[in-house]
Amino acid sequence: MLFVFVMFAFFILFIFNSLTMRLCLQTEMSQEKQPNVFRTINILITILLVSSYVEVIYT
Repeated sequence: MLFVFVMFAFFILFIFNSLTMRLCLQTEMSQEKQPNVFRTINILITILLVSSYVEVIYT
């Protein structure tokens, strides 16, 4: 179960990073702001994935 969830998590992070890149390009965001946007989105998605994993394990 852990292996499947880890693969799912990497897939989700990849998709969200590619969507974030499109957002940065489409809005013509400055190079200085882009790392902060990526970091924030990655942290929030990681928190979401960890909390959903804990919920699946203990439910």
